[in-house]
Amino acid sequence: MLLAIAAQFLNAGVSLVDKYIVTSPKILPQPFVYAFYTCVLAGAAIVVYGFSAVPVPLDGVSFPSLYNVRFPTLEVMALSMFAAYTFFYALVSLFKALQEADASDVVPVVGAVSAVGSYALASLFLGTQLSSSFLLGVLLLALGTALVSRFHFSWTVALSSLHAGIFFALHFVVMKGLFNMTSFDNGFFWSRAGLVLFALSLLLIPSYGGRIFAQTKVTGKRASVLILINKAIAGFASILVLKATELGDVSVVQALGGLQYVFIFAFGAVLGPHTPIAYGENTRNPKVLLRKALFIGVITLGFFILFRG
Repeated sequence: MLLAIAAQFLNAGVSLVDKYIVTSPKILPQPFVYAFYTCVLAGAAIVVYGFSAVPVPLDGVSFPSLYNVRFPTLEVMALSMFAAYTFFYALVSLFKALQEADASDVVPVVGAVSAVGSYALASLFLGTQLSSSFLLGVLLLALGTALVSRFHFSWTVALSSLHAGIFFALHFVVMKGLFNMTSFDNGFFWSRAGLVLFALSLLLIPSYGGRIFAQTKVTGKRASVLILINKAIAGFASILVLKATELGDVSVVQALGGLQYVFIFAFGAVLGPHTPIAYGENTRNPKVLLRKALFIGVITLGFFILFRG
């Protein structure tokens, strides 16, 4: 449980920095290009395999080992590439939404759509049983999403958030299928390799490669360092979530995903008014903050009911 909570704390910070990066014209404002680099840098997570011999002071926790990695079958490689495809386009839509709205508005909605979608798809394709309180959880998530859309979203942001949530749901189900097909160490390795291969394949398309190279040229060293650090933290958080899922109750880990939105709101309420406009979360209006607290509370409660019901 502590691993999952720590991961959501880190993910909250990553989301806020993502908002700053895609909004600031001095850094990397194009969602497509930022999604490309996010996928490439996600592949760096395989460095954890180099620490497999290092003892970890937590019972049942260990680093993945290269000894458990096998040459991929056609099915494993196909799932890895499809997982990369869904992850990439989920990121593009997420970053587009973050360009126009606060992270504390966008991320909970994307998470709510993803939670309902992944739950339904897992039930349909992986045989996961729906909980007795599934409908109540869905209703709360839908209510929270409606509250955000009503008060904070344009149609463009709403559609981008919906698309991101659906594709993250597809990504989660594909990853779940991959881990069911093979071991965690093997599946994680080839899923990271798939992300890198998919991203690099985009460079073969002249129009995509031109956009990526053009944006890269205008990105300064400080911005590059910020992106590297942020994606390193995101990669570490994803490993914590996957290890928490492997070691503990999957439903608890998924339910704790709602804590990310609480952390984002807390960070934004405290730090937002003192940060650049590109960071977002700049309002001090008590009514706006109260509305945000309300829908985040509803969505977080929906997460707990959906996955713990």
